Amino acid sequence: MDERLHVEASGPWVEHIDGPVTLRKRSVGPLDNATYLVACSRTRRGLLVDPADEAPAIRAMLEGFTVDAAVVTHGHADHVAAWPALAHDPGLAMWAHRGDAARLPAPADRWLQDGDRLAVGDLELEVLHVPGHTEGSILLVLEVVRADGRSTHLFTGDTLFPGGPGDTGRDPVRHTAIMDGLEARVFARFADATRVHPGHGDATTLGAERPHLRDWRARGW
Repeated sequence: MDERLHVEASGPWVEHIDGPVTLRKRSVGPLDNATYLVACSRTRRGLLVDPADEAPAIRAMLEGFTVDAAVVTHGHADHVAAWPALAHDPGLAMWAHRGDAARLPAPADRWLQDGDRLAVGDLELEVLHVPGHTEGSILLVLEVVRADGRSTHLFTGDTLFPGGPGDTGRDPVRHTAIMDGLEARVFARFADATRVHPGHGDATTLGAERPHLRDWRARGW
C-alpha cells in the first residue's frame, strides 16, 4: 500500500483499510482536488470529505456505501464544484462551517462548529475549526482503535499540506491565525505518526512536517 495515498488526476480511486475504517481517495477537477470517502467497514456507512468536482466520478467512488453527508473543509470554489449535482437525485446532505457561508453554492444542511462529533457507523470524527486559509476552514480528526494499536487521521483541506500551511494571501493576521491554530491545536496535540490527508496532493505525517514549523511562521505565507 502506498502510504502517500497517491492518486492521478481524474484517475481511479485508491483504497486503504485501517482496522474498522475504509478510506478511499480520488483526484477530481482541473486543480487535482482530493476527495475522500471515510467509512465504517462494518456498517458500510460513511462521509464524503469535499464535494470537489466531477460528481459522476465521486458517485462511483461511493458505490457500495451509505453516505450520510458531504463535509466541506472550506468554501473555495474548487472544493464545492460538485455540490449542486451531489445535493440532488438522490441528494447528499451538505455540512460546512458558517464562517464560509458566503462562499457556498447554497446554505448548508448542517452548520458545523468546533468540537462537533460526527458519528458514522462505529466511527466518530471530530471537527476542528482552524481559520486562516478561509474564515470557515475546518479539519476532521479520526482516531482509530485497532486490536494491535491506535492511529490518527487528519483531513486538513487546504489548511495543511506537505510543505506547509495553506495560502493566506500574504496577510499577516491570517498567517498568524493559521500558524497559531496548527501549532496549538494540531501539532501540540497529535503524535508524529498522525496521517495528514490534504485537499490536494499526497498524504504526509505530522512528524515529517513538524521540523519546519518555525520556518513556516517566519516566511509569512
